[in-house]
Amino acid sequence: MRVVFFGSGAFGVPTLEALAGGHEVAAVVTQPDRRAGRGGRTTPTPIGAWAGGHGVAPIFKPENVNEAGVRDAVRAIDVDAWVVIAFGQKLGRELLAGRFAVNLHASLLPRWRGAAPINHAILAGDTETGNSVITLAERMDAGLVLGQRRRVIEASHTAGELHDLLAGDGPELVLDVLARQASGTLEPVEQDESLVTLAPKLSKADGRLSWGVPAAEVRRRVHGLTPWPGAFAELDGEPIRIGRVQEAGAFAEEGVAGELCDAGTGLVRCGNGTGVRLLEVQRPGKRLMSWAEFQNGRKLPAGERFGDGR
Repeated sequence: MRVVFFGSGAFGVPTLEALAGGHEVAAVVTQPDRRAGRGGRTTPTPIGAWAGGHGVAPIFKPENVNEAGVRDAVRAIDVDAWVVIAFGQKLGRELLAGRFAVNLHASLLPRWRGAAPINHAILAGDTETGNSVITLAERMDAGLVLGQRRRVIEASHTAGELHDLLAGDGPELVLDVLARQASGTLEPVEQDESLVTLAPKLSKADGRLSWGVPAAEVRRRVHGLTPWPGAFAELDGEPIRIGRVQEAGAFAEEGVAGELCDAGTGLVRCGNGTGVRLLEVQRPGKRLMSWAEFQNGRKLPAGERFGDGR
């Protein structure tokens, strides 16, 4: 098959690589290069960087993919399918007219439509998630389901780790959908609107950590917000990013939420008589480090209290 690939984020890179290996990628459409990093250097998207480094041409980098000139140039390329993954712009009706276009989305639709499905699956305590390939529709992520693959969410998974696992699962599913399209065996399924949940974009304000809730909820918030926007607690007036935790079971005695009960293992009291062990933490301007490394520098005593994030 000849395909045009629309994508920007790293989530689509494994699928683009697989398409380039087994099909013909006739063009890539991605977001414009942006300034990034401390030096403010202009940097291509992960998709743009991969395509440029592997000789894919042409590469379109429009500010508005629906602008008439861009639209006409992309539509003029004779291909069998358009594959859209984490592109970052909505493809309009005139651009899509008459094209077989599919989107890879990181959830088991209709659960978690929106910008942050991986984060929200962990935050909600889901025990499984997966990928869906759908047709493009006027409403976000509301298209017909062409295929799905499931994956268990482990208690240790952060959003970043689950992102990479699902990205790695994407190629098999997308290639299967394209093969069934070529053979005429696709069986589109409508989404059940009564089961829709939404996964809106996250902000730094979502990273405010509260210790007064049960340990399972603390773990879900920490892992669901790692690596971005991050979960933060306060220690001596300083925001400390909590990067990874482990549930530690129940406490027999009562105490104050946020209390460091065991300085050696990073055991912190949570709500309802539960606790977590801090596995990875980060001070402002420093790297993410293990609790042992952090404690070697701070020497916090048992009884020290972490405050809620601000």
